[in-house]
Amino acid sequence: MFQHDRLNNELTFWQKVKELDYILLISIFLLSILSLFVMYSTDGGEILFHTKSHFSKLVVFFPLMILIAFCNIRWWHNLSYLFYIAVILLLVYVSFFGIKSSGSRRWMDLYLFNLQPSELMKIAIILCLAKYYHRVKIENVNSVTSIITVITIILIPIIMVLSQPDLGTSILIASSGLIVLWLGGVKIKYFIYSFIVFLISLPFVISFLKPYQKLRILTFLDPDRDPLGAGYQIIQSKIAIGSGGLEGKGFLKGTQSYLDFLPEKHTDFIFTLFSEEFGFIGSVGLLVLYSIIIIRILRIGAISRSNFSRLFCFGFAFAIFIYIVVNLSMVLGLLPIVGSPLPIMSYGGSSMLATMIGFGIVLSAKINHKQMIA
Repeated sequence: MFQHDRLNNELTFWQKVKELDYILLISIFLLSILSLFVMYSTDGGEILFHTKSHFSKLVVFFPLMILIAFCNIRWWHNLSYLFYIAVILLLVYVSFFGIKSSGSRRWMDLYLFNLQPSELMKIAIILCLAKYYHRVKIENVNSVTSIITVITIILIPIIMVLSQPDLGTSILIASSGLIVLWLGGVKIKYFIYSFIVFLISLPFVISFLKPYQKLRILTFLDPDRDPLGAGYQIIQSKIAIGSGGLEGKGFLKGTQSYLDFLPEKHTDFIFTLFSEEFGFIGSVGLLVLYSIIIIRILRIGAISRSNFSRLFCFGFAFAIFIYIVVNLSMVLGLLPIVGSPLPIMSYGGSSMLATMIGFGIVLSAKINHKQMIA
């Protein structure tokens, strides 16, 4: 085993190239190209700010993903805790010195773009817990000490992100963490108990929400109560998606988008614009592309000999699935608006950076899928 592990560490460049998952890589590339066309549409069929910015981020982050893929997966295993701590420190920095916008302090100025550390935490939490469960013995997974440790790891960033305030991202971070807990072998009864406690405490939780967050919940329950105010976005989103029909209105021909009836069409509501222009068929095609990506990530996890690689791949695949479901449910009015970007498609450097780092680690797991990690 040690001989095989030693040889696996000595893969040449071309051996690594051969071991790449090209179906996953091509799917990510196609999604990136598609996102550029959709961003071009949000700019009204011109190469303006959002298109240029999205393109420049793809030019930087896609090669970064490839670079990460060629790093040995053991390297990410060794740095998992450090990466988690580094993102925690960035969240602390943002709390005191971050850029404040629309009542929230979530970003730090990196000159090239504004970094939102909470997006990186979506990857850091999976890495950290994957390493923890890689190390912990199976008989200790459900011990009180283990449960308290992992709950603390999850709660620290959630509390910090909630204080920004950013309820949507904190929910997604919690989801990513809970997925790895489940994959790590935590008994289902603990999830049931936690859910019961959550339901009991829900009235108290709601009382601590910001006024705009409470308004989002009320709007979700009845968008027509304020059709020109709080309910405007979701009403226009439904109209745009419904007007797309089976085949859509055609590229650059979305009336809801081009007549500026649809706010935030380049970020959280990017699927609405896409659905209006490409219709039901185009929307299904996009979901098929996402499905291929998720299935390939799950396959890489399944063939990995390392428990760390398996946990990260499965956790990241489920996280991507949740991000997609939350975003689509939000624009369809099935969930309150919580500010969840659609992976790669939505405009935003931090979200794209975090997603590309995740894809890079998955590809690294594929290249090193025969390697054991002690």
